[in-house]
Amino acid sequence: MLRSFFTIVFLSFVMLSLSAQDEIDIRIDDIGNYLDELYLHLHQNPELSLQEKNTAARMSVELNKAGFTVTENFGGYGLVGVLENGDGPVILVRTDMDALPVTEETGLPYASKVTAWDADGNEVGVMHACGHDIHMSVWTGTANLLAGMKDKWNGTLIFIAQGAEEIGHGAKAMIEAGLFDKFPRPDYNLAIHDDPAIAAGTVSIYPGFIMANVDMIDITVYGRGGHGALPHTTTDPVVMAAKIILELQTIVSRERSPLDPVVITVGKIEGGTVGNVIPEKVLMQLTVRTFSDETRSDIIKRIKRVSSGVAATAGMPENKWPDVIVKDQFTPSLYNDPALSERITGVFKECLGEENVFDSEPQMIGEDFSRYGRQEPRIPSVMFRLGTTNPDFYKKAMSGDAEISGLHSAKFAPDYGLTIRTGVKAMSCAVLDLLENDAE
Repeated sequence: MLRSFFTIVFLSFVMLSLSAQDEIDIRIDDIGNYLDELYLHLHQNPELSLQEKNTAARMSVELNKAGFTVTENFGGYGLVGVLENGDGPVILVRTDMDALPVTEETGLPYASKVTAWDADGNEVGVMHACGHDIHMSVWTGTANLLAGMKDKWNGTLIFIAQGAEEIGHGAKAMIEAGLFDKFPRPDYNLAIHDDPAIAAGTVSIYPGFIMANVDMIDITVYGRGGHGALPHTTTDPVVMAAKIILELQTIVSRERSPLDPVVITVGKIEGGTVGNVIPEKVLMQLTVRTFSDETRSDIIKRIKRVSSGVAATAGMPENKWPDVIVKDQFTPSLYNDPALSERITGVFKECLGEENVFDSEPQMIGEDFSRYGRQEPRIPSVMFRLGTTNPDFYKKAMSGDAEISGLHSAKFAPDYGLTIRTGVKAMSCAVLDLLENDAE
């Protein structure tokens, strides 16, 4: 017992004499295996959006063990952990928790075998095909490290775990529940997103717009149905829908600057019953991706104009012009604050090595982490990307000898050990830099 006491005292003295980065390395070595086990548990027990009850309970246990004061069931199954350590900046670190309706096909011994019922009543396979299990493991490790290094910083940590990111609902629910009213308002928001396009052990970051506005739009095209052999007695909504689809692409190619990216994808078209009957209507479902709010508004107006124009040209009366419904699944674009991005990039180069830090490229996918930074007055926010692909496999893929399975793939299989350790180190270094420098 006495020996153990002196061992603890000695280790405490050693920790006090170490630099923050050296201490981070030691602490990551100490908890690395635990985080691996946590990842495997989360990976084998995924839960769909709005069903994250057990996942949230586990995240709450982890934050409580680290010494955070935790509020559960906030904005659904979301939770908020607060750790105060004197006067200083307030840093929000966010993770998401939900999985996807994807049946895993990795063949790994720890592959998910979970099935669940989705919102439409279908039984589906469930998998962390977007790596939220990685996010949660990094988030837990970072909370643990920072809680154990309170002698190195002053300020307040807000660690939030949200559900329903995959359906664009979770962040909105957290904010509407009073995240920025009932808890200290952050000075900075930070998050990660894993990325199989870069090797495990590396990170990437990009200033400015990094992910897109995401809109889901339904267009119902009305016509006058009839016999397929007598098209002249009808107004064919299938033909009108086809014209609309082609005209939508000219919005992108001929009406917008190529320097202002826009994606309009018609992912579903449905109409009719049999081949010899012209239907009364056709339903199209679209996704529209933009960066700026101004571009988003303009594109929606043009989609409505094109749809009405095609119907008018076909001779349909105005009361039968297409219904263009912008659904409430909107996710706003994600903007990385340039000054904060530059600062964190410098931190990463110092703590990970310049050779392990890359410039990202913007993508037209969506991420509802964007909502946290849009609350007025706007909060500087950064999401950085965390490489997940095994370095040796990555080299093979770059030489054309292998193919990397991307996010949302049934074969997505991150090199979780190296990825988690890199993520914990990067996020911990970033938070400590913001707390240390701003506290001075």
